[in-house]
Amino acid sequence: MRFTLRPRSGCLVLCLSVSLLTLLLQSLWVPPEMTREEPAGAGRSPEEQGHHGNSVRRLALRLEALSSQVQRLARERDAPQPAKEELTNLLQSLRQDQEGLVRSVERELQRMAQKLESLGHQPHTPRPQDDHRPQTGLREVCEVPKDPVYPHCAEKVEFLQARWDSDLCYAFYGVDGTTCSILTYLSEREDFCPPHPGRNHSAPPWHQQPRTHKEKAEVRTTLRPLYEVFGGIQGPARRFIRSRVERLSTCWIKAGHRIRENTTKTTSLQKRVLLYPGVLSGGAGQRFGAMVDQGGPLGELVQWADLSASLFILGHNLTFTTSQNHLHSVIGAAPGKGSCPIQMPLPFDLIYTDYHGLAHLQGAMGLAFQHYQCRFRILDSFGTEPAFNLGTYARSHGYNTLWGSWRLQPLQYMTMFPHTPDNSFLGFVSEEAMVEQEEREEEVEPGPYRKDNTAVVYGKQDYMWQGKERYLEVISQELETHGTVYQPPGHSAQLPSNIINHGLLTQDQFLQLLRRAKVFVGLGFPYEGPAPLEAIALGCVFLQPRFQPPRSSENSDFYKGKPTTRQVSSQHPYAEEFIGKPYVWTVDMTNTTDVQETVRAILRTEVKPFTPREFTSEGMLERVHAYITHQDFCSVSFPTWPPESALRIHLGPLGQSCVSVCRRASLVCEPALFHHLNNPAAFTRLGLSCSSMDQEVDNHLFPAYSPWGRRCGLQRERLLFSCAGSDPVHRRLCPCRAHRAGQVALCPDCL
Repeated sequence: MRFTLRPRSGCLVLCLSVSLLTLLLQSLWVPPEMTREEPAGAGRSPEEQGHHGNSVRRLALRLEALSSQVQRLARERDAPQPAKEELTNLLQSLRQDQEGLVRSVERELQRMAQKLESLGHQPHTPRPQDDHRPQTGLREVCEVPKDPVYPHCAEKVEFLQARWDSDLCYAFYGVDGTTCSILTYLSEREDFCPPHPGRNHSAPPWHQQPRTHKEKAEVRTTLRPLYEVFGGIQGPARRFIRSRVERLSTCWIKAGHRIRENTTKTTSLQKRVLLYPGVLSGGAGQRFGAMVDQGGPLGELVQWADLSASLFILGHNLTFTTSQNHLHSVIGAAPGKGSCPIQMPLPFDLIYTDYHGLAHLQGAMGLAFQHYQCRFRILDSFGTEPAFNLGTYARSHGYNTLWGSWRLQPLQYMTMFPHTPDNSFLGFVSEEAMVEQEEREEEVEPGPYRKDNTAVVYGKQDYMWQGKERYLEVISQELETHGTVYQPPGHSAQLPSNIINHGLLTQDQFLQLLRRAKVFVGLGFPYEGPAPLEAIALGCVFLQPRFQPPRSSENSDFYKGKPTTRQVSSQHPYAEEFIGKPYVWTVDMTNTTDVQETVRAILRTEVKPFTPREFTSEGMLERVHAYITHQDFCSVSFPTWPPESALRIHLGPLGQSCVSVCRRASLVCEPALFHHLNNPAAFTRLGLSCSSMDQEVDNHLFPAYSPWGRRCGLQRERLLFSCAGSDPVHRRLCPCRAHRAGQVALCPDCL
């Protein structure tokens, strides 16, 4: 007769088995006779006592961790696919580690059996302390090998001999302070020492490739299962993310259908994806989440919501969590402080996180962090330039900040707007779907885009309004002006008397207000948020202040410490540079005449709702699909996407970055194409005669040409290829490319 166990039944059986094994070992480790008759440690040397105690502790730790993982999986009654895959990975990890566990159990059982036998044949009298009879059982003697293939072995052994008890994870992996256990750990878990004689050498368990995932990513036609994935988020942040996805669900599904029709030839494999916004984790996450209901920043949550919807519609397998404990569980982290590598191969093809989450991953994965960092994608609103990304270079050249120095490929950082071409532009979706929905619901209206002479001010907290009274007074003379400023219970916002304040509105109410307004008024802060694009998508004109001088890390507390040298010329540079008039007007906020004339010009202008394609749901799906299909940061070879055919080489003037050089030519800088310019032939192609070819100096401006002495410089560190950066003595060789209409991230031949 054969029985078939369901995943939940299998979990329960495994959990029960582990519990019984734990009880059995506990009963054998401390025999009743010894407890009653023999004083603790009698007849054993201190070394033997310590070895026995460490073995017991090690086995208990391993079984306890295993039991907790199995129990967690067993509690998931209707486990979705990600949890089933966790169980599969756990079982694979157990099979890989069972040999060591069985050896440990056998040694303990053999030692206990020998101890019981000796107790049964000897009278119950104390043994003299000088009775040094030969030790029985398995007592290995290990020497630290001297192998040039493993030059750091002795150093690592010495470190663990002194620090093995500083982190619980070492005992979990079998380290008990002896040289033999340390060598076993360093050969089988960290690969710093050669394998023991007689054992086959293989990569550490976390280093091995998991089973190949062959399932195709099929475009989905419903988002309902995604709401269950959001169960890993708590509080106001969860409400915001879920409500946004639900509000735009019809738009996402329609866009998915169009993407499926246009990408039939480039179907990709389904990816197992973990989304972990570290900013929402722990106490800091609770404080951030609480700000959602008080007018706090929502840009990050908008991106996480839209990224989740994009990946799900494209057919990928998602796990979403904001809990560090859950993060440790799903990646297979060992118990302790994170000094040791994870227990199994990373079960995710991609991990989307942020700077906070990156630190959490590093603190949980040990050596495995560096091995798997090519799979990370970092949501980074304001961008990370290459000069800040390489720690040694940043420290020696004055680019060191609290952020950066993670030594990732710069394109692994994903921005909210395409302001940093060294990074990948992820973006978000403007709520143009609401326009389509309301058009259907309000067909009786004489005009779907009828506007009142009203303005809505962009700023949900009253500190943003301070010092802007004269600017707002001029606008209020021409337009009825409304605010949506948060008012604490029992208090009123400190706003000018001519402002109609609605308090903090729900997103639906806010969009309804924008639908009727003629102008959306920027106050200079917040910088580069999603709201101006949503206002433009609903038919508003965005009026914003110009910054003179531009804001940067040198003169702005907000940008200070951020890993970028960008010069921000207005509150929303993307709106100013990529959209412009008649939808975006930029003024000197201190010049009341300029403000008044601009407002009157806007009133004479009629605009309809407008959304750049890259901020539509279809545009975002197209972009995310292209990234997942073509970006491969785990390969050691140079990238092949975008294709070399997209390259347009430009030689910049002195003092200009490649960002500026390409933009002046109505192109964009493409860092993935830099390697095609990093050779002497590229200088010859541009008609440059080099008296010397320098490749010995690290400089993020290379490849570049200095007319003084006709010196040419090549880049020797591929992580320093940088579109950003300039100086007065170098003309930069710039890899420019064209882009698809309304889709800056993709070249015409990129799909």
